[in-house]
Amino acid sequence: MKYNPNIHHRRSIRLKDYDYSQPGAYFVTICVQNKKCFFGKITEIEMILNDAGKMLQQWWHELNNKFQFVNTDEYAVMPNHFHGVVFIVGANTKM
Repeated sequence: MKYNPNIHHRRSIRLKDYDYSQPGAYFVTICVQNKKCFFGKITEIEMILNDAGKMLQQWWHELNNKFQFVNTDEYAVMPNHFHGVVFIVGANTKM
């Protein structure tokens, strides 16, 4: 579905004039297009990751090795979205 300003009234929760590349803790949510259950399924009370969900989990941990100024913290892989806390650390993160 293309963006239509007449029906899409999302308000940004980003802080105006805030530099999100500066050091700090950030809560990240990534949603799958069309709410498709792409990362696995929930059976009773347990999230069962499929291959895509396992890959997402693996790359979340790998971010610490791939990017010098990134530390990952708690996360949750859900069937159609992902939540995680990421810390940007270091004195000079500008590239």
